Amino acid sequence: MKSLKHRLYQIIFEADTPSGKLFDIILIGLILLSIGVVMIESDDTLSPRINRAMVIMEWCLTALFTMEYLLRIVIADRPRKYIFSFFGIIDLLAILPTYLGLIIGGTQMLIVVRALRLVRVFRVLKLTRYVKEATALWSALVLSRNKISVFLFVVLILVTIMGTVMYIVENPFNEGFKSIPQSVYWAIVTLTTVGYGDIAPVTVFGKFLAGFIMITGYAIIAVPTGIVTSELVRENRRQGSVRACKACSEEGHDADAAYCKRCGEPLE
Repeated sequence: MKSLKHRLYQIIFEADTPSGKLFDIILIGLILLSIGVVMIESDDTLSPRINRAMVIMEWCLTALFTMEYLLRIVIADRPRKYIFSFFGIIDLLAILPTYLGLIIGGTQMLIVVRALRLVRVFRVLKLTRYVKEATALWSALVLSRNKISVFLFVVLILVTIMGTVMYIVENPFNEGFKSIPQSVYWAIVTLTTVGYGDIAPVTVFGKFLAGFIMITGYAIIAVPTGIVTSELVRENRRQGSVRACKACSEEGHDADAAYCKRCGEPLE
């Protein structure tokens, strides 16, 4: 029984073996098929017969994904670690919409979240270079979170002030700036250089202030990029591996690593 569980673990969680790679390739194919089924099903012009066939296929695929999710929990040494891991949460979100559709109509269309499961293609193709870079980028984002949080808070204060000033300047002459929240919305759109054009200043001072906000937007956009880039430079690039920890399913270990970097369990 233990050897069977170990064999299933290698097939389902690992991508280094031929059987593990084949399993992930089949899984990716089923994910693509399920996304295609949902897209086709959303077409209102489908005949009842085709629509019925799409619904049946959707339920069959959901049943397969449900069995796969439960099997992963059963064969994992630490099921709780898998359930709350990145892939565990994504796997759960991939099957919930269909069941929620029985209670809340239309939620089954959220099945397209299964596209997130396609990140497994990195493991299947052994694109360790991309896995390494993704790990380094994620580490840089985590290390930058405090600086970026402060930056976003400052931007929030800035757009609030700018929006309030534009409301004071434009409100008497422009119906577009009918409230401070509406003016703050305009400031966000302008500062981010999106520019929907649904609201525009008409006064000379308002246009001058809008130009200042636009120029400021270019400078602000560069700030988070610089923060993340500086952390990337400091991040030590490690040679990633597609090996998964049997205890917590953590990936991206060093090629010569003997223990999991997250939980400390020995690596096979």
